[in-house]
Amino acid sequence: MQIIYNLFISLTEFLLPVAGIFSHKMKLFVKGRKEVFPRLKSEIQAGEKYIWIHAASLGEFEQAVPVIELLKERYPNHRILVTFFSPSGYENKKKHQLADVITYLPLDTPSNARRFLELVNPELIFFVKYDIWPNFLKEIKHRGIRSFLISGAFRKDQVYFKSYGSWIKKVLQSFEHIFVQNRESQELLEKNGFSNVSLSGDTRFDRVSRQLTYDNKLEVVETFIGNKLCIVAGSTWPEDEELLLDYINSAPSNVKFILAPHEIKAEKINDFRKKIKVSSVLYSETSSRDPKDFQLLIIDNIGLLSRIYSYADIAYVGGAAGKTGLHNILEPATFGIPIVIGKNFEKFPEAKKLQQLAGLYSVASAEELKEILQKLVTNKNFRTQSGMIAGHYINSNTGATRVISEYLFKNSI
Repeated sequence: MQIIYNLFISLTEFLLPVAGIFSHKMKLFVKGRKEVFPRLKSEIQAGEKYIWIHAASLGEFEQAVPVIELLKERYPNHRILVTFFSPSGYENKKKHQLADVITYLPLDTPSNARRFLELVNPELIFFVKYDIWPNFLKEIKHRGIRSFLISGAFRKDQVYFKSYGSWIKKVLQSFEHIFVQNRESQELLEKNGFSNVSLSGDTRFDRVSRQLTYDNKLEVVETFIGNKLCIVAGSTWPEDEELLLDYINSAPSNVKFILAPHEIKAEKINDFRKKIKVSSVLYSETSSRDPKDFQLLIIDNIGLLSRIYSYADIAYVGGAAGKTGLHNILEPATFGIPIVIGKNFEKFPEAKKLQQLAGLYSVASAEELKEILQKLVTNKNFRTQSGMIAGHYINSNTGATRVISEYLFKNSI
């Protein structure tokens, strides 16, 4: 099976430039990987010690942030290398202050793995959640480099636990230690012969809880809201915006809205603005237009959403109205506010749990959305209770980084 896998990766490497002709994302994917080894040669400093963290995309990087902060504190003389698989992760974080070097991960071929590790020669390696590459792991084990999986999540239907996946399960055993999010993952791994497993929880909870300690002040947002109630709709897709449209157009004047689309595309934002009846302003326009004069503020840049949630009384989190995947509900939950989402969230256990606790509400139609938002807006006790549940859910699930820290302290380099 590994021969077939390697052939598939080689074929993918051959076909990606063709895909780049038709897709901007694939073009970035191809271009970024052409620059990996020249960048490493120029930025990796001889004689320095490195710790390598690999994240698939933006969400996995956010999971890694508390661990990176821990590593910088525990190993101050080591430099940090972060790699991404996807363009969305790399393009958003390619200049992040926590890392000394940030680049794409080369495609998972044996030769790329050897060349990459020869250039970087890391002392510690951390993979995040599920982005696990067999050829890299085999080469890591061959070189005797300490490697860890953090915030791992496993299901019995994954390839590792199928009859044809025994070779990749063996590769998974290359990690020195695996830190998993939940007991189900721990029991599944132990049932399959893994003894190097700890139940740590999800580092995302640590990441979002720290947002409370940061400076979240945004003067434009404060001016826009004034003393009115605010609903923040974050990481929305067109399907989410269709759900929201009717309520936005009919909402009372004492309710203000902030919309932060997942994709910042002018034509899509303009299409949405044509459908709304309330006054709206773009974040980029607020230097010349007074934001308090408008009922809807549309965020047309990136990197502000986690701070904007601190101003919300209610949050709508996008992605579950369609099939793109629910975005991060933990970011608003940490501020103790109720959350509303679409109907497609079967693969998101934290959303299901928070729904069971009554800190989150799922809607399947514009009518259902309008009903729950009206209740949250008009019933302060209901809104406050739901928000307290969401905040408590975050507080009761922090601590994953501490578990990782304790392991590293006991088994320090």
